[in-house]
Amino acid sequence: MISTEGVLIMPSQVTVDWKIRKRRREMLAQLFAHLVLIAGAVIFAFPFVWLVSTSLKPDDQLFLFPPTFIPRPVRWDNYTRMLQYLPFFQFLKNTLYVTVLNVIGTLLSCSLVAYGFARLRFPGRDILFLVLLSTMMLPPQVTMVPVYLIFKRLGWVDTFKPLYINSFFGIPFFIFLLRQFMTTIPYEIEDSAKIDGCGYLRLYGTIILPLIKPALATVAIFRAMNSWNDFLTPLIYLNSVNKMTLALGLRLFQNMYGGEWSLMMAASTLMTLPIIVLFFFSQRQFIQGITLTGLKG
Repeated sequence: MISTEGVLIMPSQVTVDWKIRKRRREMLAQLFAHLVLIAGAVIFAFPFVWLVSTSLKPDDQLFLFPPTFIPRPVRWDNYTRMLQYLPFFQFLKNTLYVTVLNVIGTLLSCSLVAYGFARLRFPGRDILFLVLLSTMMLPPQVTMVPVYLIFKRLGWVDTFKPLYINSFFGIPFFIFLLRQFMTTIPYEIEDSAKIDGCGYLRLYGTIILPLIKPALATVAIFRAMNSWNDFLTPLIYLNSVNKMTLALGLRLFQNMYGGEWSLMMAASTLMTLPIIVLFFFSQRQFIQGITLTGLKG
């Protein structure tokens, strides 16, 4: 091969130059992607960093301008003072109780209903599934008053039951997510188990559930986060202070001691920390479950 300047260029040299340019473009694209991800991570992490920083500041450093991120001195006693004003551990116990029951109820009910829609063949299955999906478009504010009247007639107001009982009857979004995952399981596995005499419930418990562990982990994380941070439902149904959850307890603390910003930030940090730890320890299962179910953000 001869260039326009009359210089002889070997084909192998052209291939090497093309690979080098391609490699440089790939490195620049990766560098740009990493810079965008780092910038996004900094933006999303900034509120939490500010929260922790404020929880450790003395009162005279809360509203300084320009603000200081590193408190001097660090006031660790803000956390102990907060525990004197707020029955934090009682609120934590209540929140854990409601969250665990919500996760258990959601995993049991949603996986069973999703198994019926994904693996069983019966007349009207697709129509019922469309009806189920249509309920996702119904705003919860529409059913808030009727549901409250039902729970009031049952005598469940100011109890924990309205906070978790709905999870044992299935949640459409999680049913849809689990069904999407179950449809990817080959039917040959199910057919071979049926030949060996495996019934539907045994097939569901011994074969289907072990195969959908990533999706179950995703559902559990979603439900735990929603239940842990839920404020509206406890606000509607709980009246006693000793039955309040963390979200409602923080609101009570704000109403009573609204000027104690460092103590408020300390309580908010302790409330947020368990969810962050949960996500860091289960992020692999969370991402895998979202990828395999086809859920896109």
